[in-house]
Amino acid sequence: MTSQREVGYNGMWAKPEADPRSDVSPVGELATIREYLSNYRLTLGMKCEDLSPEQLAVRSVPPSTMSLLGLIRHMAAVEHNWFYRTLQGNLNAPRLYWSTEERDLDFDGAVADPNVINDAFTTWREQILTADRWLDSATDLGTMVSMANGEQASVRDILIHMVEEYARHCGHADLLRECIDGRTGQ
Repeated sequence: MTSQREVGYNGMWAKPEADPRSDVSPVGELATIREYLSNYRLTLGMKCEDLSPEQLAVRSVPPSTMSLLGLIRHMAAVEHNWFYRTLQGNLNAPRLYWSTEERDLDFDGAVADPNVINDAFTTWREQILTADRWLDSATDLGTMVSMANGEQASVRDILIHMVEEYARHCGHADLLRECIDGRTGQ
């Protein structure tokens, strides 16, 4: 007897007409970066849909503390660090889901509690809105900004890093979701 894996809709995660992600070819560097960033954000959210609190908090393989919920908390912290703290010059603002005593708090604190889940998704969405408002005013990707370590980076480098961060973690989310319920797809 072979088991059937749920593969979505003809190998796709969502029905094409219901997929919120865009497949247009944007014009210009900033528009292209924003399109990729937006699509990866949507993909991460989609990988978390229709799961119970326990499923969202399922850890990958020991000793890793990675979970889908942990990825949401982690990406909220990443959005906050790069868009609010770094690009908006608020380097003294406290970091989200992080402490010097427990640097893995974003993942370690990802437990199957509805309040923790609500906080994670609310915070992540708020950080995305903050980032998108900042991106609405971005004009020069070559502008250099100060980072927390005292070094300088271009806006372009930070934005490409954000795309890379989401791409890597969407790969993790693919594997986590497949282990939870067998669901695969784009």
